Amino acid sequence: MDPCTFFKCLADDTRLKSLLLIAKTDEACVCDLMQALELDQPKTSRHLAQLRKCDILIDERRGKWVFYKLNPALPQWAKDVIVKAAENNSEYFRPALQKLIKSRSSLSCC
Repeated sequence: MDPCTFFKCLADDTRLKSLLLIAKTDEACVCDLMQALELDQPKTSRHLAQLRKCDILIDERRGKWVFYKLNPALPQWAKDVIVKAAENNSEYFRPALQKLIKSRSSLSCC
């Protein structure tokens, strides 16, 4: 993975927050991310598709929902950047994380 491509892919608020949420929770469903980020399904999916296209995320379809997680083939330096960013910037995505956790506990979709 080329560092320029990696950082360009993360240079968007929605993609970065999505990635940090996924890194913090191991995996997330599109429906959970929609709730957490307060976005509609097409916009959420479009940003996740970009992260997948950059080989940062992988996806798995389960019924009608798609779940995303970090690509296990990511180079270690990229994983380290993501993990450190999530650990050291919790204020940046805390409200979204709280909404994601609430969405999961309500079992509104998946």
